This record gives sequence, structure tokens and C-alpha cells, in this order.
Amino acid sequence: MTEVVTVRDESAMIAAILAGDKRQFHDLIRPFERSVYLMAFSLLRNEAEAEEVAQEAFLRAFRSLASFRAQSKFSTWLISITLNEARTRLRRSQRFKVESLDAPEDDQRHITPALLRDWREVPSEAVERSEVRAILRQAIEELPTIYREVFMLRDVEEMSVNEIAEAMNLGVSAVKVRLHRARLMLQKRLAPELKSRVTPEKRRWRSWF
Repeated sequence: MTEVVTVRDESAMIAAILAGDKRQFHDLIRPFERSVYLMAFSLLRNEAEAEEVAQEAFLRAFRSLASFRAQSKFSTWLISITLNEARTRLRRSQRFKVESLDAPEDDQRHITPALLRDWREVPSEAVERSEVRAILRQAIEELPTIYREVFMLRDVEEMSVNEIAEAMNLGVSAVKVRLHRARLMLQKRLAPELKSRVTPEKRRWRSWF
């Protein structure tokens, strides 16, 4: 997740907000508004609901700001709140599907790292890129929730594995396994359609969103 506000600035802002200068809260969250919305949307798949969850996440962050501990990044804490809000919304709407966790997540013997982060940019023609973006987004939306969450945080928001583990209250090994599985699922789904479209120029996942 790209952070415009430095850790030192965040600490000063949080101290000022807690002291009564509530106007600084918007400046504090502004760099993360897009990331919070995308995280909510990746789970809910509905623009209106994602906007509502983002607003709820910001409101909860404001109300709970005094409980924030500087040992972690503010962005990590905010994403954790967003995930919890989105999951609560899914449960309430009875659209939440609990994916099978029968396979132990610390067993990586049969996991082969996918190479999605090394995939390259498609041809520059606007129509073709638009088509590929639609394919990518659809494939990501089709991932089971537990894998889509980790993929979005790592390969779209570019959070570190340790930050994701903290935000999702998971072990680092579990995050790595979920990320491998997400990439493998996407590679299997997308490779046949994208194979003929690659060119030498690399591109980051974040630019697709």
C-alpha cells in the first residue's frame, strides 16, 4: 500500500486528533481511501456496498483511534478494520461462503510458486487492454474469498507478507500458502487467454485497478 504520510507525520496527526483537532483525520486517511475501497469491493463485489463499508471502516477507525498502537502501521490497522467490516456485511447478507480449509495451510509440499508478478504488459491498443483488464478483474473476483483477500493485499496493494499476516491475524506461512494458491488459480484461469498477448514491457498489478 503506497503511503504518502510518513510514520512520523502519522504519529503527530494522531496525537493532534486525539487532542481534539478532528479536522486532521481526513488528512490522515486520504492516502488510503482508494486502497480501503478496493479492499472492500474485492470482497463485496458491489460498488455501493463497498462505499458504505469504506465509510464504516473510516468511522470505526476514528472512534477507535485511541486504541491504535504505533507498533504497526496505521495503514495495516485500517485494512484490518476494513476486512472485518466487509466480512460482517457478507455474513449479514448471507452471501458469505466459507471455503474449505481441510488442507493444512502450513503444508507447502505441493505448492509451486506462480509467476504472475512476472507477467508482462499487453499490447498498448486501448480496446485490447480494456478487454484484458476485464478478463483479469473477472478472474480475481472468481477467486475464493480467503485467496482473493491475500492476493489483493499483496499483488495489488503491495503490502508485505508480514503486514498482511498482521492485518488478517494469520501466520506468515498461511499468508504465503494462500498467496501461492491464489496465483496458481489465476495462472490456470488466465494463461490460455493471455498467452498470445504478452510483450516485453512489465507492468504492476496495481495499474489495472
